[in-house]
Amino acid sequence: MSSNNKLIYILPNLFTAGSAFTGIISILASANGEFGKAIFYLVISLVLDGLDGRVARLTKTTSKFGVEFDSLADLVAFGVAPAMLFYFSIGDEFGRFGSLITAMFVVFGAIRLARFNVTTNENEPNMFIGLPIPTAAIVAGFWIGIYNKYEIMQGYEWIFIILMSVLSILMVSNVRYPSFKKVDFSRANYIKALVVLVILFSLLYLYPLESATALISIYTTYGIIRAVWARFFAKNIKIKEQK
Repeated sequence: MSSNNKLIYILPNLFTAGSAFTGIISILASANGEFGKAIFYLVISLVLDGLDGRVARLTKTTSKFGVEFDSLADLVAFGVAPAMLFYFSIGDEFGRFGSLITAMFVVFGAIRLARFNVTTNENEPNMFIGLPIPTAAIVAGFWIGIYNKYEIMQGYEWIFIILMSVLSILMVSNVRYPSFKKVDFSRANYIKALVVLVILFSLLYLYPLESATALISIYTTYGIIRAVWARFFAKNIKIKEQK
């Protein structure tokens, strides 16, 4: 194998290593009380995590080592890092219960990653079974950012106990979430897509934290609403139609 080919195989793993590295930096920032920096490094980890898979697919250098390395990096960046952010900013106020919720988020995140690895070939390519751990991490991180930014949130720390618990359960649930990895852009209405993107980027420019928090929260809530609809309402409609 030539040196150029070896470099191509190393490239996606470098992005994975970068994701784990920034995850560790996020943990250190949380421990030092620098929660804004911790959230920033969490976002950098998310970007790097998105790049490693795409680079591997584009260069056709996917490997079992890369998959396992990616999962271990994800556990650090999206399991431990947001859990420590939660604990050092809010969770420690709840004593042992806060420690329990922190640990539960990491453990359930590990279960989510393990299940994804063993069932990835069996699931629908356009759907995730359970909330992806990067999404759970970003939801937790952004809402903690809202908590630290707005004084009105002070006194409602118990809400974040519920939030972290719900995110943990969603990761190991059977709730389905849409995947945008294989979106067919050839069928998209380019004018509508452009208008929507301009509006979204405008909101992100004006209110970056608030807009990003709203978007990722809508995505998370959508899965819950979709599951409830499929479980109760859609089933009842089918029964009535059969009658």
